[in-house]
Amino acid sequence: MIVLKFGGTSVGTAKSIQQVVEIITQTEQPKIVVLSAVSGTTNSLIQISNHIKKGEVDDALLCVHQLHNSYLNLTGELYKTPNYKERARAFVATKFNGIKTLIETKESNNIDNIIVAQGEILSTNLVQLFLEESNVSSSLISALDFMEIDENKEPKINLISKRITPILNQNLSQKIWITQGFICKNELGEISNLQRGGSDYTASLIGAAIGATEIQIWTDIDGMHNNDPRFVENTFSIKEISFDEAAELAYFGAKILHPQSLIPAKENNIPVLLKNTFNPSSKGTIIKNKSVKSGVTAIAAKDGITAIKIKSYRMLMAYGFLKKVFEVFEKYETPIDMITTSEVAVSLTVDNTLHLEKIVKELNPFGKIEINTNLSIVCVAGDFSQNKEGVSAAIFNSLKGISIRMISYGGSNYNVSLLIKTHDKTAALNALNIGLFAKQFELQHY
Repeated sequence: MIVLKFGGTSVGTAKSIQQVVEIITQTEQPKIVVLSAVSGTTNSLIQISNHIKKGEVDDALLCVHQLHNSYLNLTGELYKTPNYKERARAFVATKFNGIKTLIETKESNNIDNIIVAQGEILSTNLVQLFLEESNVSSSLISALDFMEIDENKEPKINLISKRITPILNQNLSQKIWITQGFICKNELGEISNLQRGGSDYTASLIGAAIGATEIQIWTDIDGMHNNDPRFVENTFSIKEISFDEAAELAYFGAKILHPQSLIPAKENNIPVLLKNTFNPSSKGTIIKNKSVKSGVTAIAAKDGITAIKIKSYRMLMAYGFLKKVFEVFEKYETPIDMITTSEVAVSLTVDNTLHLEKIVKELNPFGKIEINTNLSIVCVAGDFSQNKEGVSAAIFNSLKGISIRMISYGGSNYNVSLLIKTHDKTAALNALNIGLFAKQFELQHY
């Protein structure tokens, strides 16, 4: 059995949903299909939730009305027969009336998660109805029946496997199962979610739970590129990449994949195939548990970075100083991306500034604090276990004339991270593309 996940753009229009159905019905191989919410729906539902928090009931109801209308348009285009149009619209009306009731009564303490969960519930039910109308045999199963997280918001992989197996065994002849990405229940049995981008994670968790032979992530681009095509010309799709390299790229800006989604697949040695819903003939990118080649594989960039420098002569010949610094970030649940140290200073970066003011206040007694904003991390990923000198020389020769604020090199055999000013990002990505990939691009287009 394989697992296929389709993102929001893949189910964003009637035409794209028809394309998804064509993809999942091409083979007889048993499959579980994980769907995200229709493109734009989650953002609208979050906006509704924010209006509720502020007591803006009329604004929340207006957003509900607008979103409801968009689904009426979708159902009008998607279904061919009056019977299925009416069934789809009746289901949609039930969901949006439920949201209105929550807004007006505020009966639930978990209203945010309940509202946001409706996006995936809507998309999966509409796709299931379309499959029925198309005379395709499939079964809709609720992720809320088997997907659960613990008190630390970590998925219970053994419990997921224990719960999904009997559900699938109820109909062993079924070839297509439809379920929701992103949503789950918490340890109290309440509706929750795997955070933004969690549909990738859902697919990987299900793949691990059922021992899938492959996990396919279908998006709107031809696999993982060697550089960011939004800022760089002459990029190309990577045919094969290791889990370690892909994880570095996913964390440091490659938007095609959610960073956490790779963990269950890697641990269970399940290949992950990245494909394009709108160009299914493209081979895409396969991610496997092996090193593909030595050298640079791809480049990604992550914006919104803040650098914090702590300078103190108390660090000199002292122990325990860094532990105290890290404890401050742990207290405010703020992850650190990069870190460099000298005898009298430590510099580190964060991408979450929600508690920055409190963090700086607690760091002040340690020494002089310097804050720099509007920064980006450029990640150069590959297998650097060999020829490190050649790789580093190629990177830094490519970046002549671009100021580098920090360098992280050696913490991993799969990543060199460079901190630069955001206004230099496009120039840096293009310079690295020319310096590191010119020969590969020529071969790709020979």
